[in-house]
Amino acid sequence: MQSGDTLTGELRDKWQMVVEYVESLFHRKPDLNAILFLIGIRELGELPEKKFSKEEKTHLMHIATCKVLSYSGYYHQNGFDPKGWPVWEVQQKLPSLSLFEQEILLRQHIVEYFETEEILTF
Repeated sequence: MQSGDTLTGELRDKWQMVVEYVESLFHRKPDLNAILFLIGIRELGELPEKKFSKEEKTHLMHIATCKVLSYSGYYHQNGFDPKGWPVWEVQQKLPSLSLFEQEILLRQHIVEYFETEEILTF
């Protein structure tokens, strides 16, 4: 990603499709964190009997972030912890990015996730 990239063109259109898809399922417009949370739940592969604790919600978002950034080789899944939660290992350091650039990078990878996992066809 080059400095100054913005959410335009094809990425903007695909991101909007992801947002609309998730909104159609839950009847509320999701933000980036909500979408990461849902990806984390999907990657965990199960819903618990009880609600997730705040710590577990944070961990689910971490799992999702690692999963989507694994497409560019930043993370690699290294098995599961004793609770059955995916464990990720850093493969290469993320570049130094502004918050805006980080959000664009995540959106790009979330779009790729939805495409790769055949959730949406763009």
